[in-house]
Amino acid sequence: MKLLLTSYLLLLTSVLFSQTKFLIPYPSQFGNKPLDGRLLLLISTNNKAEPRFQISDGPQTQQVFGINVDNWKPGEVKTIDAKAFGYPVENMKQLKNGTYYVQVLLHKYETFKRKDGHTVKLPMDRGEGQHWNLAPGNLYNKPVQLRFNNAGIDAHTIKLDSEIPPIKEPEDTKYIKHIKIQSKLLTEFWGRPMYIGAHVLLPEGWDTHPNVKYPLAIMHGHFPDDFGGFRTTPPDPDLKPDYIARFNLTGYNKIVQQEEYDFYKLWTGPNFPRVLAIEIQHPTPYYDDSYAVNSANNGPYGDAITYELIPEIEKRFRGIGAGWARFMYGGSTGGWEVLAAQLFYPDEYNGCYSACPDPIDFRAYMVVDIYKDKNAYYQEGPFRKTLRPGHRN
Repeated sequence: MKLLLTSYLLLLTSVLFSQTKFLIPYPSQFGNKPLDGRLLLLISTNNKAEPRFQISDGPQTQQVFGINVDNWKPGEVKTIDAKAFGYPVENMKQLKNGTYYVQVLLHKYETFKRKDGHTVKLPMDRGEGQHWNLAPGNLYNKPVQLRFNNAGIDAHTIKLDSEIPPIKEPEDTKYIKHIKIQSKLLTEFWGRPMYIGAHVLLPEGWDTHPNVKYPLAIMHGHFPDDFGGFRTTPPDPDLKPDYIARFNLTGYNKIVQQEEYDFYKLWTGPNFPRVLAIEIQHPTPYYDDSYAVNSANNGPYGDAITYELIPEIEKRFRGIGAGWARFMYGGSTGGWEVLAAQLFYPDEYNGCYSACPDPIDFRAYMVVDIYKDKNAYYQEGPFRKTLRPGHRN
């Protein structure tokens, strides 16, 4: 009986305190400088795509564990084990035994010595719109198939053997031009060169009427890799219809191409207003856009956009250059941003169209009034609690 109890306790200990670990040597083939960042262990039950492309906030997400990496030097081996925090399974000891596809990725951070006296380590955007699984310079390995045994004492060595290449800058066309400037205000705040930019859609006749100046239609929103929704050629007749789960719709890609081409025909038609249409690009170390306002933690992005970027666009592309000749539009995050810019810079913009903006105040924070509601998750009545909606498609 005593022997049986001892065996049971040993088995229980091995399950509760998993000794499985993953060893990642310093990737010396990519240089010998100390590295900072977040080291991610990505685990997938399938090989439909690399594990780094299967992490999401949806029900089909695969698994990720992560540890901070600070001053990782040549010769050092980093260990990811049961002490690492994970999502959606929080601890490796809770992971089911089985065969998985495994990948490791280092999301690189850099050190910022800011004007406000703070020194922070953060991942600067490198042209990908703050997507850790696509950020140029990040290191990763080609996925390997491994057997995971939580009751064992396995040590798996995984070498970072690949580097995400730089992203090619979008090319100018007849109608779409690109601009990027170094912001003096943001550079001063962040203590290193900081850039903001935009994609500019030129009006029909811009090249043949060199003395005409134009008003601005400024779109705010998330990180645009190029000017979207504009296509100068008819839809591809051989395009294979895709399926979009969000809309429960097949052939969404065909609809998008048709709308883009229809917009091109409207834009170049005889009756369409001649304006410079602009999509702002203002990434930060925190997010894919700055929310277009000044903030203590992000710096003077509102001033940089309004007083540095917009005038430079008008100078290069013959804008009128006055507040009455600028209007803004945007939805969701962009809806919030255009409202904020119009309120904070009332003389620099002549109006905004705000669609489905992010919460404007906390009386309607999603479906919660944080000042009055006692509970964010339930509507409370005298005899029952009713779950509040949290997500919709």
